[in-house]
Amino acid sequence: MAGLRSIIALAFVLAIGFLLVILSCALYYNWWPLLVVATYVLAPLPNALCARCAGEDDIMSDYNSGIIDAGHFITGMFIITGFCLPFVLAHADVITVPAMVMSIAGGLLVYGTIIAYTHFFAHREDDY
Repeated sequence: MAGLRSIIALAFVLAIGFLLVILSCALYYNWWPLLVVATYVLAPLPNALCARCAGEDDIMSDYNSGIIDAGHFITGMFIITGFCLPFVLAHADVITVPAMVMSIAGGLLVYGTIIAYTHFFAHREDDY
């Protein structure tokens, strides 16, 4: 079971990820990389909404509806957008390459923190 130390470590890594994204904006005097933060906020919403809307079938225990699949697909689109948006902005010379690298590194830390949090604190069902 995850304890207080893992929560503190995850919060520290999350803060470093957001700091990298904010520094990618502030150091290079261009606030376009801050659009990546919108994908951090929007990415988990489709999974949460679609999981809430989907109902479980009584006959089959491992039921996975199309609504849940659509939520996973839209979440995947937001995550890919979060990684590719800095590439597109750097290719269009809207931001510099170091700002792109810092923004992508921050995104890796933020999404890694979200994945680690769900791994450590997921409710596991026992088969007993």
